[in-house]
Amino acid sequence: MSAATMQRAVTVIPAKVNLPFNVMSAAALRRVAGYARVSTNDEEQLTSYEAQVDYYTKHIKSNPEWEFVTVYTDEGISATSTKKRDGFNRMIADALAGKIDLIITKSVSRFARNTVDTLTTVRKLKEKGIEIYFEKENIYTLDSKGELLITIMSSLAQEESRSISENVTWGVRKRFSDGKVSLPYKRFLGYKKGPDGFPAIVEEEAEIVRLIYRLFLYGKAPSFIASLLTDEGFPTPGGKAKWRPNLIISILTNEKYKGDAILQKKFTVDFLTKTQKVNEGEVPQYLVKNSHSAIIEPELFDLVQFEMKRRQQSDGRTSSAHPFSGKIYCGECGGLYGSKVWHSNDEYRRAVWQCNDKHKGGETCRASHLTDGQIQAAFLAAFNDRLNSKAEIFEAYDEVLRVLTDNTDLDAEAATLAEECEVVMELTRKAVQENASAALEQGEYQRRYEGLVKRYEAASARLAEIDAARLERNAKRTNITRFLKTLVRQGDELVNEFDEELWYITVDFITVHEDGRLAVTFRDDFEVSVAAEIWKAA
Repeated sequence: MSAATMQRAVTVIPAKVNLPFNVMSAAALRRVAGYARVSTNDEEQLTSYEAQVDYYTKHIKSNPEWEFVTVYTDEGISATSTKKRDGFNRMIADALAGKIDLIITKSVSRFARNTVDTLTTVRKLKEKGIEIYFEKENIYTLDSKGELLITIMSSLAQEESRSISENVTWGVRKRFSDGKVSLPYKRFLGYKKGPDGFPAIVEEEAEIVRLIYRLFLYGKAPSFIASLLTDEGFPTPGGKAKWRPNLIISILTNEKYKGDAILQKKFTVDFLTKTQKVNEGEVPQYLVKNSHSAIIEPELFDLVQFEMKRRQQSDGRTSSAHPFSGKIYCGECGGLYGSKVWHSNDEYRRAVWQCNDKHKGGETCRASHLTDGQIQAAFLAAFNDRLNSKAEIFEAYDEVLRVLTDNTDLDAEAATLAEECEVVMELTRKAVQENASAALEQGEYQRRYEGLVKRYEAASARLAEIDAARLERNAKRTNITRFLKTLVRQGDELVNEFDEELWYITVDFITVHEDGRLAVTFRDDFEVSVAAEIWKAA
């Protein structure tokens, strides 16, 4: 029998996957789940959130053809990405594990505002025969028109999210340009939101901030300060028990503690992923001077910044618990003195300060070792020597302080350089634009472009040098002023006992010379030599 004369027999094989629920047989119960989400935690949205949960629970249970699974929820989470939505991710995992046949949700925008996320999820579920129903748009994903409609609707939702993000960004930058300062108060030590909306000082926390600055200027390293605050039981800005050195550094370098605010230090790169990066000139920043009450005097803040840079440029060895650590240098080899213990296991045990490089390089450094008492005696002799000539000191420093306060020359040069940078940037922009719109000889264009880049880099480098010079002048002025205030407080009475705080405030370092002299250099850069017979007698 030929194929043409054979009688064809057709047998219908029923579909095993779920069909759209609007055409399902009443005999088949579908396992149905709801999905509810709101993107903020305010009261109005929470009411909407609770209403959604209640609605889907009743709606699914009221249909005799459905078996209620649960209502999956995400509260106070944005829909622009599905990565952090625990309820959503748990629902998809349960569906793929065969626990759900149908998911009902309010709209495409409630499901996701990212086209890629929406379509990826829909297709993944569709492969397993799992359907999603979007009520507002009346879309069934297993319907032949479903994917086209979803693509269109989710793209619109994504653009809506972009528009919202841009509006929010505009609003934030408008507040910045108006100088309106807001702090993350729950994680910011020393301030709370005041009744006028501006930062108000929390005195208990402000004392911790002042202690951090004071210890740093005493020569303590951030790691030491962090350990001290942890041991003393002070909570961190985030309420934790353990302080970290990086947190100390962030407090020491945050200009908001001196009453100023640099706004837009970071910005959002991608509205979908919410990725942020440090602002390195891509978008404007705003400096608001005197934006709120200061916890740290501006002069003291600038002194800390200078000290921070000085330490970074040095060998990195900063003091720890002992007041003499990092303060004593060898005049012969330049080495730093460290604490040593002699005769540690017998009755002659004693602690001394000795050049760390004494036996380095095969040659023995001949600088003397020192005891705590001898260092203290040298300091007292040097400080009292300065007290005796206090009147001459005040008279001499009048002119010095006037010079250090006058930044007219630096300001004029900085203004010229800033103008140069703007001109070069405009020339560079025009050069790039011209090269993009016309056929230029590329070798000549490259030389022109590189020349403009070098001009800009040279001007920027000099601007950085001017900023550093300003900072150094301010630091010197502050050190001198603090030293003079200390002399005034002391009056005419000589100091007879070593005062650790007086040492920290007034002394920069001590140099041990080969001839036995100890040169005490004060924070105003003035040096007093103490003869060997004075300190050795201690």
